[in-house]
Order: sequence, then C-alpha cells, then structure tokens
Amino acid sequence: MFSHMAVGTNDMARSRRFYDALFAAIGGRPGKEDAKGRLVYLHDGALFIVTPPIDGQPATHGNGATIGFTMSGPDQADAWHRAGVAHGGTAIEDAPGIRQGSVGPLYLAYLRDPDGNKLCAVHRMPRN
Repeated sequence: MFSHMAVGTNDMARSRRFYDALFAAIGGRPGKEDAKGRLVYLHDGALFIVTPPIDGQPATHGNGATIGFTMSGPDQADAWHRAGVAHGGTAIEDAPGIRQGSVGPLYLAYLRDPDGNKLCAVHRMPRN
C-alpha cells in the first residue's frame, strides 16, 4: 500500500547516527545519501527517508503520527529499542512488551527519534 515513509530532521548527522543504529539492530545497512542530501534506507523491500524539510522551515514531528517498523520477533524489537535509546532516542509509552491489539497480540516497543518523531517496533505474535 505504501511506497515509502519520510521524516524531517533539523540535524542530519544526529539523525544518521540514530537511524544507522536502528537499522543495524535489525540487520539493515547504513543510510545512503542521495543527490538531494536525504538519507535513504532500504530494508526488506521498504523505503525510509530522512530529510530536511523541502520548504526550508524547521522540521517538526507529526502529533498523532506513528511510524511502525516490522520486527521478526521480540528479541529484534528489544535490540532496535536499545539501539535507539543508546543513540539519542527516548523510550516512550509502556516498556517494550506484549499488548492485546484489535488484530491479536502484538509485541511493541516505542521510541521518539531525536527530532521527536514517534516510532514503533511491531511484531505480530501468534494467536493461541
């Protein structure tokens, strides 16, 4: 359904350290800078972009917006969460763990990136 996700940043070097660590924690590669100076991450067929806003105004996070990253299991979600906190992110919501969702049990871990964007590691647990 989606072709890509993008977040704005006010500090590309800080964002590179943060997102490179997040993607490394789940087996991804460091971001590549494109011709427009954006960081581009390609992982498991999904495209994620970090960019200064095109309009030249400061980047702000979307209130109510969350970007979810699919995880292979709870261990990968926990590694992603630890890497984010260690590289300038902030742990938010409840501690990583299982929640009952409308689509069944989910293992969730939430972070805010250094620019305030809300991120979530998601693993859909098997139904009993």
